[in-house]
Amino acid sequence: MEFLLLLVLVALFAGGLLWWRGESAARKERALADARAEAQRWYERLGGQVMNLHGDQPAVRQSLLDAGERYTAAGSQLEQARSVKQFELARETALEGLAYVRAARVALGIDPGPELPPLAAARGAGQLTKEREVDVQGQTFRAGPNPGPQTPHYYPGGYHQGRPVPAGWYSQPLWKPALAGAAGAIGGMLVFSALFSPAFGDPGYDAGYAAGLEDGGAGDEDFSGGEDFSGGEDFGGGDFGGGDFGGGDFGGFGDF
Repeated sequence: MEFLLLLVLVALFAGGLLWWRGESAARKERALADARAEAQRWYERLGGQVMNLHGDQPAVRQSLLDAGERYTAAGSQLEQARSVKQFELARETALEGLAYVRAARVALGIDPGPELPPLAAARGAGQLTKEREVDVQGQTFRAGPNPGPQTPHYYPGGYHQGRPVPAGWYSQPLWKPALAGAAGAIGGMLVFSALFSPAFGDPGYDAGYAAGLEDGGAGDEDFSGGEDFSGGEDFGGGDFGGGDFGGGDFGGFGDF
């Protein structure tokens, strides 16, 4: 009798274990399918916008070029994605591309469209609310909240070498690895230090900068050096880290 009871208990335990494993696998599969569908949705939206927008102004052309690069990058990431985190990375790339699309629409003088979900890599970076101009070692650098002939490069906000860089329009894309290297002795950090000096008294940026410093480099825990999107199997090597997409498996696509 005791032996029979023991067999029943073992059978119940084994059955419960099999059920739990099956339910756990089903949950993971649903989460993977949801992450894939979400990334695909933003990717397709980006593709439609990139194909339908055109403009000759430098700010429009540059923004659409950056958006197109993100579209290519997101497509490559979607093809290789095998985990929820990898699909989330593709979603973030597509959202960044749509941020550039909104910038292009602003430069064209048309409705930018509905607000986008916030970029994780730009959290706490703030945004510019006034024009800035500095001379650094004989070169003039400009930044401001609006596009123009002298500020054709849009940046949706992020982190450059751990320092928050606000969203806005810039005379040069110093956050890009290739240009940062070409800057030589000037270096992006020196320029950013001058551009974002407290002397400008820009509350829009100052608030974001303070929040970024308080977070210890907001966005790092999601996209650089941590467990979520860098190192290991998830598109490798901190591609999303420090506000730069360059230098890793998906390098050469620009900002993040």
